[in-house]
Amino acid sequence: MLRGSQVPQETTDQRLLESRGDADWVHQDPWRVLRIQAEFVEGFGALAELGPAVSVFGSARTPRDHPDYARAVDVARGLVDAGYAVITGGGPGIMEAANKGACEAGGVSVGLGIELPFEQGMNRWVELGVNFRYFFARKTMFVKYAQGFVVLPGGFGTLDELFEAVTLVQTRKVTRFPIVLVGTAYWSGLVEWLRSAAVEHGTISEADLDLLHVVDDPAEAVAIVTRADADLEAATPESQSSAT
Repeated sequence: MLRGSQVPQETTDQRLLESRGDADWVHQDPWRVLRIQAEFVEGFGALAELGPAVSVFGSARTPRDHPDYARAVDVARGLVDAGYAVITGGGPGIMEAANKGACEAGGVSVGLGIELPFEQGMNRWVELGVNFRYFFARKTMFVKYAQGFVVLPGGFGTLDELFEAVTLVQTRKVTRFPIVLVGTAYWSGLVEWLRSAAVEHGTISEADLDLLHVVDDPAEAVAIVTRADADLEAATPESQSSAT
C-alpha cells in the first residue's frame, strides 16, 4: 500500500510502454521479463487453491450510499451463498462493496490490486490480496480463476474488463461462461448501440449479443451464473461418462 508522498508519479506499465528516449531500455527489458514472470508466478500461487469464484467489476467512484453499492453487496452475498469466492480489483466503490458482501456472508474475498499513479491500496474487506504492476498479468488472474463475470456500472476500466471478457468468450479463448450486466438503465443503451450499430454494420453477429445478460435483480445475476456453471459441468465429457 502506498499513500501520500510514497505514491509513484510513474507506473511500471508506463515505463514498459514508453517508446521515446534513448536505448537504455535494451538493457532493462530482459530484467523486466523476469519481473513479469514473477507476477504470474505470484498470482498463480496465491489463487491456485481458491476454488469456484466469480469476478465482480464496477466503478471505483461509486459512493457507499449509492444503490449500485448496495446491489454489489447483495450480488457478492448471493455468490457466496451459492458456493463461490468473490474476486474484485481490490479498490473502493463497487469493488469494496463486493468484497464487503463476500466477507459478511462468510465467503472468500479476493482483491487483485494494480499500481496506479495516484493513491492506491486494498479496501479493508479484502482477505486475500495480490498487487500487480502490469494490467495484463492482473487480467489473466481475473479470467483464469473465474467461472463467470458480474459487471456493475463502471467507467473505462470496467468497460475494458467487460469487452476483454466478451472477446475471450466470443473467440473461444476461454470456455464459454456467463457475463452478467447488472443495471438495465445503465447498460441497455450500450447493448442497443451494439445491436443497431455493430450488428447492422456486420462487425459482430446477432448471436454475439447473447453473450451478455442484462438484469436488475442481484439474485437473478447469481442465478444466471449458477445455472450456466451447472450446464457447463453437465456438458463436460467427465460428467457425461459418470452419468452413464
